[in-house]
Amino acid sequence: MKIKKQHRKKKYLHKLNRKRMHLRQKSTGTVNCKALKEAWNNNRSTFRNLRDMGLVNDPNKAIKIPSYKEEQLKIAKKIVDPDESESEEPKVVKSKPRKKAVVDKLEQEAHAPRERRFKLPKGQVEFITYLLDKYGHDYKAMAKDKKNYYQETWKQLRAKIKTFMGIPQQYGEYLKARGLLDKEENEDELKEQAKALIMDDSD
Repeated sequence: MKIKKQHRKKKYLHKLNRKRMHLRQKSTGTVNCKALKEAWNNNRSTFRNLRDMGLVNDPNKAIKIPSYKEEQLKIAKKIVDPDESESEEPKVVKSKPRKKAVVDKLEQEAHAPRERRFKLPKGQVEFITYLLDKYGHDYKAMAKDKKNYYQETWKQLRAKIKTFMGIPQQYGEYLKARGLLDKEENEDELKEQAKALIMDDSD
């Protein structure tokens, strides 16, 4: 006995814009990189655009992983007949990219210094400031504190304090709150702080 298929009646949905949906599915998204956006030609394909700029769509094709088997075959061919193996190798002529300035801009952007956005969570900052207020830079005393719930070693606490001091926004707020920014520190105090920060791992 055959099972009768139930076909749902197709309805035209007025709320959907099919043209907009098609364009949205077709589009690969906007190019966010400024250097690429300026040099991009909409009349050309993605592959051709990238080739003109000296870039690659698929890095696996550009930088091929050397095959052990192929290398061994080449060595064997050279041993058997050195003249033929040299003539068989095809000479690949690489064309120079037209828009080489794009690659230079991207390299400059990559090497440019970036603003540090890393921040420690509020709970950690409170714990570190509490330790600094109570013990200064005596890390071994910090490790024995009753609020050290996770039983962190003095080296772990020192590393945390170093990262905290490396974030100018959070460390600056701490110094402002304690009134240490305007206060002129003695050379002896600075030396003591430097010694505490550069404690030998052998200790």
